[in-house]
Amino acid sequence: MEYNVIKDADKILARSNYVVSNPASYKNKWNSLFGNNNPINLELGMGRGEFIITMAKQNPKINFIGLELNESQTAYAVQKIGNQNIPNLKLICANANDILDFFGKEIDTIYLTFSEPWPKPIDEKKRFTHINYLKMYDRIYKKNKHLILKTDNKVLFAYSLETLSSYWYEFKRVSMDLHHDERKIPNVMTDWEQKCFKDGKQIYYVDAYFNN
Repeated sequence: MEYNVIKDADKILARSNYVVSNPASYKNKWNSLFGNNNPINLELGMGRGEFIITMAKQNPKINFIGLELNESQTAYAVQKIGNQNIPNLKLICANANDILDFFGKEIDTIYLTFSEPWPKPIDEKKRFTHINYLKMYDRIYKKNKHLILKTDNKVLFAYSLETLSSYWYEFKRVSMDLHHDERKIPNVMTDWEQKCFKDGKQIYYVDAYFNN
C-alpha cells in the first residue's frame, strides 16, 4: 500500500499521550498502564487507526492497542483521535516482529486487518499468518488463542485458512463476502475497507480460536 507522508510525524507522535514510545518497559504491565484488569486486544498493522479507534470507543470495557510500523500512518491516527478522550486506547509505532519484546502473556485477541498480503512465494514468511508468526502469537496470548482476520486478498485468505487450520485453530465464523453476508456479522471498517466497499470488492473474514 502507498502511504501519505505527514510532515513532522515524529513530533506528532512524541506529543501524543496515546502513543507509547517505550512499549518494552510495559511488558507484563499493560494493565497497570490502562489502570484496570480488562481484556487487552491488539491490532497488528493498524494503518490510519480507523478500526482500533472505533473499537475502543464502542467497547469501553476492553483495552485496545494499535501497532503500526509507519510513522505517518500512526500520526494520522493521532490526528484522527484529536481531543477525544479514549482511556482504553494506546498506540505503538514499531515493527510487529518485535512484539515479544513488548508483551508477555497479556493479549486476549489479535486483529489482522488488511495486512500486507506478500503474494510472492519468496515473501511467504512475511505474512502475518505464517507459522512463525502464529508461534509468536502463542507467547503473548493471555490464555486462549483468538485471531480475527480481514482482507481483500483472496490468496492471502486461502493461505491463512490453511495455516490456521494446520495449527489447530477452529473457525467460529468464515465469510467469503463480509459486507453481503446474510448473517450480518458485526463489523467495524478500516479506512482501506471503506475504499474496498465503495469499489465493490469482496472482503474475506475469519474469526479463529483455540481454547487451551
